[in-house]
Amino acid sequence: MGITTDIVLSTINARFAHSALGLRYLKANLGEFAPQCEIVEFVLGQSPAEMAEQILAHKPKILGLSVYIWNIHESTALVQVLKQVAPELVIVLGGPEVSHEPLEQTIVKKADYLITGWGEVSFRELVRALLLGPQPLMKIIPGKQPPLSEIERPYLLYSEADIRHRLIYVEASRGCPFKCEFCLSSLDKTAWPFDTELFLQDLEHLYQRGVRTFKFIDRTFNLNIKVSLKILQFFLDKLAASPDDPVFAHFEVVPDHLPEALKQAIQQFPAGSLQFEIG
Repeated sequence: MGITTDIVLSTINARFAHSALGLRYLKANLGEFAPQCEIVEFVLGQSPAEMAEQILAHKPKILGLSVYIWNIHESTALVQVLKQVAPELVIVLGGPEVSHEPLEQTIVKKADYLITGWGEVSFRELVRALLLGPQPLMKIIPGKQPPLSEIERPYLLYSEADIRHRLIYVEASRGCPFKCEFCLSSLDKTAWPFDTELFLQDLEHLYQRGVRTFKFIDRTFNLNIKVSLKILQFFLDKLAASPDDPVFAHFEVVPDHLPEALKQAIQQFPAGSLQFEIG
């Protein structure tokens, strides 16, 4: 017997060790509908029929599917199968791969709705309309961008199994101020920081639950050096307190913004405890 729920949030991760932070943001911001929602994650290589069966076992009314460049082909096949075997299921798409130039994409034509851009507010509003009425009039819905202080933080939704077996993703800021032609993040107007003290509390809570590998998805971790230094100090304090139980952190940085204070902080870390993705 499957578990009956109204809303399933799903995506196809590139690897089993990956976890979808975006799905957890959506569930955390569903308000009164959060108890009616389950997150179901898949991995590249699973068959569309197998994924469809697992989704439909929950008997959902709504499927929210997050689409990225690495899973667009598999996601399209999944939507096609679902529409064949469960045409009554309302499929809502989101994610960077379908937020731009959506009209030419097969997956958008097959699905019922598409939320472009930020989804925390707009997905909740769409769910309310679908479950309670009145029914939405538009298929393509521009995502509303609220102040970050109004977004519920998602980190409590990492399960114990996630912490034991998966990478834990976090973000201290969202967006990017740079205009690199090859990158979708260049469409952002700027970068927006989350409240630093609340974010450090989130890191502490994850650490106390056993997280030792933190993967930051900030487009540019070293934009605000004061914030960068506070976060690095958090990890230095953990290393100093428990050198035999080390933490590891991954950041994306720009190489032309490394003032002396940041270099000095980085040099305090033991080899192998920091990883930088530089571009």
